[in-house]
Amino acid sequence: MAKKKSSKLDIDLSGLQQTLRSQFSGLDPNDPTQWPSVPRYLLLAFIATAVVVGLWFAWLSSFQEELDAERAKEVQLRTDYQKKLSQAVNLDALRQQLEQVQQYVTQLEKQLPSKAEMDALLSDINQAGLGRSLQFELFRPGQVNVKEYYAELPIAVKVTGSYHDIGLFAADVANLSRIVTLNNITLTPVANRPGFLTMDCTAKTFRYLDQDEIGAQKKAATAKGGKP
Repeated sequence: MAKKKSSKLDIDLSGLQQTLRSQFSGLDPNDPTQWPSVPRYLLLAFIATAVVVGLWFAWLSSFQEELDAERAKEVQLRTDYQKKLSQAVNLDALRQQLEQVQQYVTQLEKQLPSKAEMDALLSDINQAGLGRSLQFELFRPGQVNVKEYYAELPIAVKVTGSYHDIGLFAADVANLSRIVTLNNITLTPVANRPGFLTMDCTAKTFRYLDQDEIGAQKKAATAKGGKP
């Protein structure tokens, strides 16, 4: 009885193999709908697996991009943390430096006259020349050039005197309590007067902007920034 069952089982497997082979033979790749059931189901399973795998890798790719972005963000946050930690450790020193800078700025601001003090400064420049026995041939304030935070006033100056007195005049101007610079200096010998020179230059001084001028500057900057 056992031998008969084994022979029957061998016959069934052989038939199954033949059936499967027959279903995979002569398949038309252009029309899978006409395929037998086994290869058709295997094709569907393969397509479904490919779709799932494709979606899986697409999801992993998106996840990887997000992970890379978060890692870059982490690096930036660590850098910011280290920077702020360093600032916090040196906070007292930074405050002291800021106070020193503010004191320096205040000293510089004191060297800039206000609009009302400009006449007195022009008089000081003139007196510096007269005090050195210089002869003024020209002393003409020019057009005020308004900058962002200050105004610049050029003054055309032409004086005649000895070389020594002109040098002292330049030193006196440099030592004024207000900022005055001498620019575009030209020295010309005076005919028939040995040792005498004529100095042409542009003296520039600077002053604060008053509130109206500051307001006009802000409006101009706003209008300029609002242009297309």
